[in-house]
Amino acid sequence: MSTALKLEEKLYTYADYLQWDEKERFEILDGYVYAMTAPLINHQRISRELAFALTVFLKDKPCEVFIAPTTVRLNPQTKDDTVFEPDLFVVCDRKKLDDKACNGAPDLVIEITSPSSISYDCILKYRKYLQAKVREYWIFDPESKVVNAFVLRDDNYIASIYDENDKLPSKVLEGFILNLSEVFGVMEE
Repeated sequence: MSTALKLEEKLYTYADYLQWDEKERFEILDGYVYAMTAPLINHQRISRELAFALTVFLKDKPCEVFIAPTTVRLNPQTKDDTVFEPDLFVVCDRKKLDDKACNGAPDLVIEITSPSSISYDCILKYRKYLQAKVREYWIFDPESKVVNAFVLRDDNYIASIYDENDKLPSKVLEGFILNLSEVFGVMEE
């Protein structure tokens, strides 16, 4: 997302989220509401390329890719005060899906940063995805053309960094290798 702006200090839950106007985009982190602004054009270009590559790869496989704005409830079995709309995510256990959301940790989450969302994606969301045991988390930085890839191992993330000249292999989606020069190549300077 382009910007994550923390709103008022009142605490909210998924039940509140369901009551809000669908035209406006919000996420809830530990009960606090963050307003999401419209993504920039290069953000959308990268998102489109990622969605296409994942869709083609996952054809006739049990996993499915989703793009924002699709809701993820990381901990629906507890006090549900964290609700995200990742840029993209992949779910391999379709029992986690209902008509409104993914209920539980996706297998792969992808966020595309902007200068105003870096700390939100790299610190706050990182912690939540780790706690929820998201198996793989990729953070795309269009400014530097770098991807930070995190793979869950023994309740911690193992980090790897890839640049626009690398190929990014998924540890969760066996056989999926993303050519980053093609992904970042869609951007206009």
